[in-house]
Amino acid sequence: MTVIYIDSLFLLNFVVDYLLLLCAGRLAGEVLHRGRLALGAALGAAYAAAVFFPGMGFLLHPLCKLSAAVLSLLAGYGGSRRLLRVTLVFFAVSAAFGGGIFALELLGGRGLTLKNGIFYSAMDLKLILLSAAGCYVLITLVLQRSARHTPRELAPAVLTLEGKRVALTALVDTGNTLTDPATGRPVMVAEGEKLLPLFPPGQAPDAQALRDPVGTLERLSAQGWRGRLRLLPYQAVGVECGLLLALRLDGAKIGTEDYGALLVALSPTRLSDGGGYSALIGT
Repeated sequence: MTVIYIDSLFLLNFVVDYLLLLCAGRLAGEVLHRGRLALGAALGAAYAAAVFFPGMGFLLHPLCKLSAAVLSLLAGYGGSRRLLRVTLVFFAVSAAFGGGIFALELLGGRGLTLKNGIFYSAMDLKLILLSAAGCYVLITLVLQRSARHTPRELAPAVLTLEGKRVALTALVDTGNTLTDPATGRPVMVAEGEKLLPLFPPGQAPDAQALRDPVGTLERLSAQGWRGRLRLLPYQAVGVECGLLLALRLDGAKIGTEDYGALLVALSPTRLSDGGGYSALIGT
């Protein structure tokens, strides 16, 4: 008789589900919310554990399995405009992921149970998790070649200027190629209204002023901002050659990385439809 340890089963399926959600999001070009991915993985792991409780056999019905997978996806990516794409990628990756782990376990000479879509093994949990991580890396490298996106992820950002601080959420996107022509370093693009606290009262440019970057540069330069401001050329969809007013910060920390005296371009418009982030930066 096989003895099932619920804690090991929950942990194993939590890690596997988290990696599946993460992998699907990256391949689909979706913004990643680590907390939401963890919630989705926890729901999937809870379903896997619940199956083994007395009287819960009905959960093995295909509709229950599908419902559990959809619930995990909604927890991780609900509200996204790419939800359908993420869902399709998730199921494709799940199939490849399960086959990969099964193959690794067979090569290792250990037994792995993948019954009714639930992972369990009596072998060393560390080896299982290493196998899962190996499969994640391998599948990501293989499938990323055909993916038409660039990895994107949200990160907290703290911007400082002359003792003033602003905290906002930035989208780290390798598809954002805006750089400082003088240094080649990445340039952050931020919603101008979010940076108003960095300016002294009465000097902060509003959205209308940012639509006239040349005139605003002249006005602020006369108020002592000459060494801080510059005009930054950019290209975007529908804009062949535009200009943004850019501000040199004293410091910028995005996630765990310290960018130092970063150049930030002030956008007169919002950067995200749902307000999930208010700044963009490449890597």
